[in-house]
Amino acid sequence: MDYDVLILGGGIIGCAVSYELSKYNLNIALIEKDYDIANDVAPIDYSIVYDGLECEDISLSKLEFAGSKIMSDLASKFNIFFEKKGYLLLADTKESEKKLICMYNKALNRGMENIQLLDGEEVRKIEPNLGKNIKKAIYSKNTGIISPYDLAISYGEIACDNGVNFKLGEEVLDIESISKGFKVVTNKNKFTCNMVLNTTPGKNYSIDRENRVNQNVKYLEYFSVEKKLSKPYNNIISTIGDGDNKTCIIPGKENKLLVGLKNYEKISYEEGLQKISGFIKDLSQENIGDFYNSHFYDDFLIIDDSLIDEDYIKIIGKHYGQVTMTPSIANIVCKTVVNKLNCRLKKDFVDKRREFYKFRELSNEERKKIIKLNRKYGKVICYCNKVTEGEIIDAISRPLGARTIEGIKRRTGATFGDCRGTRCLYEVASILARETNKKMTDIVKDSKNSNIMVGRIKEFDEM
Repeated sequence: MDYDVLILGGGIIGCAVSYELSKYNLNIALIEKDYDIANDVAPIDYSIVYDGLECEDISLSKLEFAGSKIMSDLASKFNIFFEKKGYLLLADTKESEKKLICMYNKALNRGMENIQLLDGEEVRKIEPNLGKNIKKAIYSKNTGIISPYDLAISYGEIACDNGVNFKLGEEVLDIESISKGFKVVTNKNKFTCNMVLNTTPGKNYSIDRENRVNQNVKYLEYFSVEKKLSKPYNNIISTIGDGDNKTCIIPGKENKLLVGLKNYEKISYEEGLQKISGFIKDLSQENIGDFYNSHFYDDFLIIDDSLIDEDYIKIIGKHYGQVTMTPSIANIVCKTVVNKLNCRLKKDFVDKRREFYKFRELSNEERKKIIKLNRKYGKVICYCNKVTEGEIIDAISRPLGARTIEGIKRRTGATFGDCRGTRCLYEVASILARETNKKMTDIVKDSKNSNIMVGRIKEFDEM
């Protein structure tokens, strides 16, 4: 056998499972069709760590609650951003008030702790920015915010350092059963393995018994509020929704806000701005830093081990709370695999991410020290986000290093500032080309055929 376990998909769940399994004496590979891992994570600075309150399904609620309990320790271990935040779920009509009370009673019956049912006056004491039309709210102290991409990258880097073989830019075409184990056919290779873990929802192969396609897809528009408002928000705030839309405010670092709008139809920037302007006081177009479209998934997320006797596990579906559920899903899958293969823990497992520096978060004394060690940390490339050449080189040379502009952007924040890369994109691409020994015309934004430069002027040595 080429491998004990093959993991299909390098999204956040695939990376988390590879991390958990890398603690054991197993020969593991992960296959991802894109040039980088964690492309299923929305390109936002932080996402909500839920507590299962809003999940109608009890299994999903338990996965969220278990994941939220683990998240703080993971963030501390990986040295990534995590912050506890209160969560206010608002009802502003009689109909939504009834839904809210029903949801609260259901949460109590499940044994959920640290939640309260508040009236409008009590809500405004906690969050003075809210209007006077709030009927009731559920207030939870179990929630927080985390950097989702940093979490996924941490999982992947530690797994890579502990021997997991990441095969990027390789697409699985089919999975076939053989006399012992499986043959996995890709566009580049054929592998044999004892077990397959398929974490690619919506992707089905010959071995799959049924086709499961996510049906509960809605549109999600994000507004990044960059400039400070007169009064900060201290808690995550969400409306219970009237069936066709939902608004969510997520306060982050330095008084910045991320505002999400869930809709059944895609809306324009102007429509979205009008909606959030009625929800957030003192908001104007000047406050908006970025706007982009994503998707909102509310499907069942299922660990399908119906073929575990044949050594095949599939994770089906997508859900908005996937980041929160990931640690608990990875633990469940890992236990299943370990019991099946009867493997042992490694004695030399290194449960630590390699050290990295974020120049903009360092004190002046810390900056001086790092510049003495490496002068390239003293050369700022992205002035908006204060990203240095040293950080970009580190992002490229690390385990699972960036190979695209998007990979550098997500790891460092370069080209992610107010100018959207108009000042630093060329320099970032030049560094990437130099460090990977490629031509500038070979550098891509995020995937195949997304070259940022299609040619060059022959008369000049430099562009």
